[in-house]
Amino acid sequence: MTDSTPHSKTNFAGTYFERDAILRLDRLASIFAWISLIYYVVQVIVTLTSFILQVLRGFVVLPGFTDLAQQVLWIFQPALPGLWNFIGLQAVGKILLIFMDIEDNTRRAARK
Repeated sequence: MTDSTPHSKTNFAGTYFERDAILRLDRLASIFAWISLIYYVVQVIVTLTSFILQVLRGFVVLPGFTDLAQQVLWIFQPALPGLWNFIGLQAVGKILLIFMDIEDNTRRAARK
C-alpha cells in the first residue's frame, strides 16, 4: 500500500490519496454547487416574472388569497432541491478538506 516511488505527489509516506486530486475535486464540487444555485435562482425568477405578467395582463384570475398563495408556493417549490444541492455539494467539498487536514495532523503527530 505504501508507494515510495519518486513520482508520488504527496508529502506523506503512506498516503492513500493524491492531494492534488482532492483539491481539484473540492474545486469542482464548489463550481457545480454555484452553477446549481444560479440555475435554480434563474428558474424561480423567470417563473415568478411570467406569473406576475400573466396576472397583470389578465390571463390568470385568482379569486382569493389562498389561490395566490398556492401559486406562489408552486413557483418556489422547485428551488428547494436546488438549495439542497448547493448545501450538499459545498458540504462535500469542505468534508474532503477536513479529512485531508485530519490525515495531515495525524501524520505530524505520529512523527513527533
